[in-house]
Amino acid sequence: MFRLRAVLAALLFGAPLAANAAEITRIASSFDEDDPFDLILDAKFHRTQTHTKIVREELTGTQGLIERPEVWHKGSDTRLDINLAIGLYKDFEFSFGIPIVLQQNDNYAFTSATSESTSTIIKNTLNPDGTQRDTPLTLFPIDSNDPRKRGGLGNMRFGMAYAFFNQNRDDTKPMWIVGLDYEAPTAKLRDPSQDNRDSVGTRGNVGDRVHKYTLYTSFSRKVGVADPYFKVHYTIPVQGPGIYSNCFNLESQGTPGNCFTGKWSRKETGIQAPTVAGIVTGAEFTAFSDKTKSQKFALDIRAIGTYIGEGRYYNELSAALGKLLATQEYFQIGGQFGATASAGEAFTLRASGTFLYNTDHGLTNEDLGVKPEEFSDPSKKQDINPNFDFRYDLVSRRFRAVESTSFRLELSAAFAF
Repeated sequence: MFRLRAVLAALLFGAPLAANAAEITRIASSFDEDDPFDLILDAKFHRTQTHTKIVREELTGTQGLIERPEVWHKGSDTRLDINLAIGLYKDFEFSFGIPIVLQQNDNYAFTSATSESTSTIIKNTLNPDGTQRDTPLTLFPIDSNDPRKRGGLGNMRFGMAYAFFNQNRDDTKPMWIVGLDYEAPTAKLRDPSQDNRDSVGTRGNVGDRVHKYTLYTSFSRKVGVADPYFKVHYTIPVQGPGIYSNCFNLESQGTPGNCFTGKWSRKETGIQAPTVAGIVTGAEFTAFSDKTKSQKFALDIRAIGTYIGEGRYYNELSAALGKLLATQEYFQIGGQFGATASAGEAFTLRASGTFLYNTDHGLTNEDLGVKPEEFSDPSKKQDINPNFDFRYDLVSRRFRAVESTSFRLELSAAFAF
């Protein structure tokens, strides 16, 4: 009866269990003499806010190529992650998770140096193929009170992990875990060309239809009140079924006649998600511990470094321009401060705040496909990249992200038995 009540409580409250080792090297283990079965129910609420200044290249006669401030992008992502970890054998874990994206918004507002009368976004006089327009046509509407909105179930995640060394089992060794996570493209496809502004009354989906395989290894070694740890991870993306291609919206293409012809297939013109590699290092410090009651309070301080490779995917301007956009590689650098409280062996609460700085990078960096001087050569026409848009992919018109920061607040609870 107690376990039935425990499971019901976990379903209601959920999240990551901080075991004797650092939370980053937690693992579910079964078939031990004193613990025949491990199951961890995990629920995590987190909200991420991103603030990015978007500038645009401009060619001047005196200063050459400069960057002109255009808009601030404010992104917010609020979600609830539900995770389940089961010990299949000693130090061998299977896990499953699904995110519920409660709200994912993009908001744009002019910078203090720009206004509707001076913005090149509003005064655009080019078509996607580079021809001149008779009258200006704005690239996208800018209204800080009219955000673009998305939400829904995210991609399911499945994982396997094994602890080669377990300090809880042998205190002469550290915790060493190796794992593989697979994110399946189960979420409904996000169509960037859909007008999902709040004033329109529609809400977009969040799926990218990309398989993601994440390899990782993590270490921790408890020494006194300190439990330092280290983790390395690497994510390989693979296009899945039903990926979005910019060629689905011919009006956004510079050379729409090349869509789905020759080498410009759906795969070639569609999403090309970036590879991601990162390092997490830090330590948990036990401020209070009562082993007789399995009570613990610990502080967690960590440094985070992540590399995001180049690709064509959903970035800060996709919701505005209605396209997958060729994005340059960049780094995320920052840190996290957290606290973990265990009321007993079965229940743990955790809270943390994370700050990240994103290095400057291009947001519209599509390749023309041919040399600029070959653009008017009829024999080279079929080689022109249909994704290339002369309004913002050409040097001197490209958009870039600068002064980009992210802040994430996480609250989680866990129940294990």
